[in-house]
Order: sequence, then C-alpha cells, then structure tokens
Amino acid sequence: MKVVIAPDSYKGSLNASEVANSIAEGISIYSKDIEIIKIPMADGGEGTVQAFIDATGGRTIKLKVCDPLLREIDSFYGILGDGKTAIIELAAASGLNLLRKDELNPLITSTYGAGQIINDAIARGCRNLIIGIGGSATNDGGAGMLRALGIRFLNKDGRDIPEGGQALNQLHHIDRSNFNSEILKCNIKIACDVDNILCGVNGASNVFGPQKGAKEEDIKILDDSLKHYSRIIEEEFGVDVSNIKGAGAAGGTGAALLAIGGKLEKGVDLIIKETKLEEVLKSADIVFTGEGRIDYQTKFGKTPYGVAKVAKKYNIPVIAICGSIGDGYKELYKYGFDSIFSINNRPMTLKESINNSTNLIKDVSERIIRAICIGYKNCK
Repeated sequence: MKVVIAPDSYKGSLNASEVANSIAEGISIYSKDIEIIKIPMADGGEGTVQAFIDATGGRTIKLKVCDPLLREIDSFYGILGDGKTAIIELAAASGLNLLRKDELNPLITSTYGAGQIINDAIARGCRNLIIGIGGSATNDGGAGMLRALGIRFLNKDGRDIPEGGQALNQLHHIDRSNFNSEILKCNIKIACDVDNILCGVNGASNVFGPQKGAKEEDIKILDDSLKHYSRIIEEEFGVDVSNIKGAGAAGGTGAALLAIGGKLEKGVDLIIKETKLEEVLKSADIVFTGEGRIDYQTKFGKTPYGVAKVAKKYNIPVIAICGSIGDGYKELYKYGFDSIFSINNRPMTLKESINNSTNLIKDVSERIIRAICIGYKNCK
C-alpha cells in the first residue's frame, strides 16, 4: 500500500512537516511495510515558506523588520532552489501571531514590515515573488507595505498620513517619485485562500476585522477608509480594485499587490504545482490531509480541499485529520473527502489538545489505518 500524507499546519500547535511526521509515525506503528510519502502543504498562510523550501531545496533568509506596531523584530522569508524566486509570508512581518490580544487594533496596525521583506528580496536579485497573504493583523489596504517600497501617502496638505487603516480616510494623493520601480519588473504571484472583495458586507473590514481586534464601531470606519483608498488607487494606478475577488485578503493587502501588477492565485494550487503533488498522487492508494480546524469554510480553497480536488481526479480515497470539526463539515463529502476525523479521543480543553497534538495525531492515524486495512489485501 502507498500512502501520501499532505497536510497543512495546525496553527498554534504544529507546522505541516510535524503534522505529516506524526501521521506517518501513527501509520508505522501498525505496519512498517506501508510505503509513505510525506508532502507538507500550505495555502498562503503560516508554513508556506517552509513548504516551498522543502519542495525546491531552497534556503531561509533571516532579517530584521517592523512588526504591525512598527517595533523591530526578527523575521524571515525563503529563496527557492532556482535562486531567483522569493517566497514571502505576510504574517512573518504583519501577522496576528506577532501581537498580544490586547495589542490588536486594525485602526493603526501596518504592513510596513512586509514591504521591507520585499525590498530585501529584490536587493538579492529575486524577480519572481510569491507572497502568501494569510494571517495578517492589519486592515491598512497594504499601504504600509507600499510605503516601505518608497510610496508616500499624502493628505490634502501634502503631509504623510499615519500608518493604519483608519488614516486612509485622510488620503488625498499618492506620491510615487521614490517608488522602488524594480518591483514593476517582478512577476508577483499573490498566494491567497479567500475570495473576499475589498469593501462592503463581504469585504475585508466586515469579515476579518473582528478577529484583528476591530470593535463594532471600528468596522464602518475601516470599511469607509478602504472605499476611499480604492478610489485613490484607481486614480493613481489605473486599476479598479474595489470588486476584484481576493482584493480584500489580508485587510486589503491583496488590493495593493494587484495595483502594482500582482496576480491572485490559490495558495494551495501554487504549492501543489511546486511540490508535484499530482504526479505523486497518481500511483497512491490513499491520501491523508488535514488542518487545525475543518468546517464548511474548508471548501473555499483551504489546503485539504485542494488536496482532495487533485486526489479525486484519480479516484483516490481522501482521509482528513483535524484538531477540531466545525459546522457544515459534512458538505465536504461532496467535494472529494471520504471521511473526516478529529484528533481528540476524549473530552478535553483546547489547551490539552494543542499540548498533546503530536501523540493524538499518532493515535488517530494508527486507528484509521487499522480500519482501512480490513479492506485491503496488501496492506502490510
């Protein structure tokens, strides 16, 4: 039997490689004769850099940048094996994980650090940029990122507006005279796992603002600011970003990248292509995938959905293992999933589950493979 293991990370617990290793160990407890191929995955959020580096023999670049509150932090990005392609996680500079809960405030948080990473990649000769924009703590429309690239955002008096989403309502003019024009020579792929537009009910502020710390009264301020921002973007860049699906990702950072020539792609599809997952799956008997939480939203481009979509082209059974199962998960059975399992084997708190996730994944994987092998003659 040939088993392919292609999970995403369990955010706040294990990275994708650790999840894959745990599943593999659980299967091997039952039988060491089962062929196992591990392909850690990602969808543009946490773990995207590592997944690409693992797949291409690339390297990690470490550097200091500004966090969402403009404090200096240690950060990173990757350069792929070709030496010309940079893989960047927005969250490595502008992520929710970089702030305490009481620090979350999308009125003032900035993507400036992400722009610093892009500058560094360009300075090292990279002209292909893959930018994963999941997990941001920002709602500034990517203005901070563009500011780091040399663009000035000016009010009606010709002064620079402050950082953050709220200040965008003061924007009167964009000054590109010091813009790092080398980025216009780059091929920019925006790895994104959502299709939200920039503004409105399904826009960045309404859908994602609360998880970034926006209070109810903040959401209208942020949404109105992004509407104003999009009008100025169209005037200055000639690109109408207001209704493009994905422009609202990462608090509107998708819109900023689109304005400078970026192309939106599903993050998981980029990983699938780079890891050559489809070629490996063709000869597999079964595939294991998973992420921290599986629910109805998984079908909107999350890693397990991308893996299942490819597997079903070759009629390969798909098993998903997750930390928790949420509302609407049964819808996924229409989208290539054959069965879905939570790692929790008894009532426990989230903290207990996170702290013991490695062993819980091993345990459920062993139990699953034992059940599967009842129906396979050549399982061992």
